[in-house]
Amino acid sequence: MSNQAKKDQTQELIKETAKNLFFVKGKFDATTQEIADAAGVNRTLINYYFRSRDNLIQIIFDEAQRVEQEKSKIIQNADLPFKVKISKFIEGSLSTSLQYPYLETYIVSQINKGNCHQREIEEDVLETLYKDIEKEMELGNIEKMAPVQFILNMVSLLVFPSAIRPLFMENLMISDEEYDKIISERKEIIINMLFKN
Repeated sequence: MSNQAKKDQTQELIKETAKNLFFVKGKFDATTQEIADAAGVNRTLINYYFRSRDNLIQIIFDEAQRVEQEKSKIIQNADLPFKVKISKFIEGSLSTSLQYPYLETYIVSQINKGNCHQREIEEDVLETLYKDIEKEMELGNIEKMAPVQFILNMVSLLVFPSAIRPLFMENLMISDEEYDKIISERKEIIINMLFKN
């Protein structure tokens, strides 16, 4: 293996370890030492590859934003029937939630700290989405409500179980594996709650 390949591999290992600590384990305040220890590397390598913990966090935050934007692109696909788009969005969101249980919580924590947040959906796409929701309401497929309420309901049903994962697991005495199974079974439950038929 060349020196460059080894450097790239070490850099990727540090980044993946930090993502695991932040998004999988929910340790948002992990220090550079904790990241280094978990990656099995010297702490100085984090500064060597990323210049600072803040820089590493910004890179990880940007990657988290891209994951969220990819999910939003599903809704923007105008070629699919509305219920299929929503179903695919829910499926993608649940898959991401299983892979990175604390991703949304991390993004919100970074926004609360004043870090940059890019809008995931453009205004014209949002207006089209609202019109699609209104059309589905007129057809009787969705309960009548303000379109933003439909979106809030959908996102709440998707994000809330991950956001309070540790609390549920502790109080309901559920293992990680059992909780992942519960999350993976939510797609049909959410679809049935959002749509009448």
